[in-house]
Amino acid sequence: MTLVAIRVDASANMGTGHLTRCLSLTHALLEQGAQVILVTRDLDAVAAQVLSRETPCCLHWLPAPSGDTSTNTTATPHAAWARVSWFQDAEDTANALRSKQPDWIVVDHYAFDARWHETVRTSLGCRLLVIDDTADRAISADVLLDPNWAPDHRAKYAGRLACESRWLVGPRYALLSPAYRRGLRYAYQPKVSSLGIFMGGTDPEGVSARVLDACRAAGFVGLIEVVSTSANPRLDALREVCAADSSVTLTVDQSDLSAFFARHDLQIGAGGGATWERCCVGAPAVALVMAANQSAVVAGLAELGAVRSADEATLPGVLRELIADPTARLVLSERAAALVDGRGAQRVALMLLRDHLQLRPATADDASQLHAWRNHLSVRVVSVSQDTITFDAHQRWLRAVLENPARCLFVAQIGQLPVGSIRFDWLDNGHVEVSLYTDPDLQGLGLGQRLLAAGEQALLALYPGGFTLEAQVLPGNTASQRLFQVAGYHWGPLRYRKLVGPLPTSEYTES
Repeated sequence: MTLVAIRVDASANMGTGHLTRCLSLTHALLEQGAQVILVTRDLDAVAAQVLSRETPCCLHWLPAPSGDTSTNTTATPHAAWARVSWFQDAEDTANALRSKQPDWIVVDHYAFDARWHETVRTSLGCRLLVIDDTADRAISADVLLDPNWAPDHRAKYAGRLACESRWLVGPRYALLSPAYRRGLRYAYQPKVSSLGIFMGGTDPEGVSARVLDACRAAGFVGLIEVVSTSANPRLDALREVCAADSSVTLTVDQSDLSAFFARHDLQIGAGGGATWERCCVGAPAVALVMAANQSAVVAGLAELGAVRSADEATLPGVLRELIADPTARLVLSERAAALVDGRGAQRVALMLLRDHLQLRPATADDASQLHAWRNHLSVRVVSVSQDTITFDAHQRWLRAVLENPARCLFVAQIGQLPVGSIRFDWLDNGHVEVSLYTDPDLQGLGLGQRLLAAGEQALLALYPGGFTLEAQVLPGNTASQRLFQVAGYHWGPLRYRKLVGPLPTSEYTES
């Protein structure tokens, strides 16, 4: 069983967003059968308050900082967030995990740079995934995860990577809880009946109350729901402000906000991690920049038409405009929803666990799943037959495959989640045609290589005498060409061949 350790903090200074998204990743890892250890430092009461509501895995607390929290002159821009030196934290983290021997370390912390990354990775002998969106320091990672939008992530991180990393970038990898993958979506209404306000778990500078005032200054007299958490140091003052307006409700410590984002016709929020939650729900939203790393994200999403940006001074005018313009709100909703599908945490978890991909024989019960994958546009355009297939025709085809001893069809799984399929069709003289595809929503995770290797081994177990695999690739399908080339197939670029197992008697040649 794969063991993943996650190093993350929360505090009044840094907020709760890092811990929240790591909890989402934790759930996705647990769903696929991994073990998870959460490692966090006792900085103040904030992390404990968040984790008192939800601690789904083993938790290890690093000791609270001592009175001396000075940092050296080579510190990272956010070094003060850790309240200990990078070296002390790396040593504490490695000591906490050495006996556990994790397969992966996930670190979500702006205070730590390549020195921390390399020290911990070397000490524990494991692979490292770094979650970042600032690109403000050196990074040394096997995998770099930046779930924020950027026009060019490679340009963003130019000169920052100390080693070659696998890239998981963009809102496709936004770390949202399972509730967003399966949950409610906003149902568009031409009239704004209510507003929602969420300015982050710790509500920096008490901005929620001022946003509430801006809503009223915009002339909105309807219902407003404000969301906050017990980690908000100004929660008592916010309670008083909300209680003074009979049309305002205050909701505290919701386990997830999907229903909140879905039930209001216009949302106002900070441009942090909750931005992707609003997008996934399709909630029309106004985003305010509450931290330096949010500036580029809010500006980029505003340019895409997925949010409307504002600051405290311009907020009343922006709200008046959107409340009066149903079409503008509909466009915001549609463009936001197109960016995020809620499967980001699942994708990251599957990438971490991909070496545990396993095959099982397909059955008739797989018909719906296989049909959906096969009819997806990204699969059809690289298939010999690119026509849409009816479900009845697909069922007939599947029955014929399952009943034919000269054909083998497998479904790939990671944990209990199907992620792809591979088929082998015997030709003649020990030759076998192979065809495969992964779940179209999970492309880009390196699952194809694992699926092909697992398929070869599964077929070899059935036919240990060996065989020659052949694969057909359509012109222009460079991804499949790379897949077969990396897997040791020869010839190409449209027809590939590979010997698997003992050499067949005399018919096989490489010419």
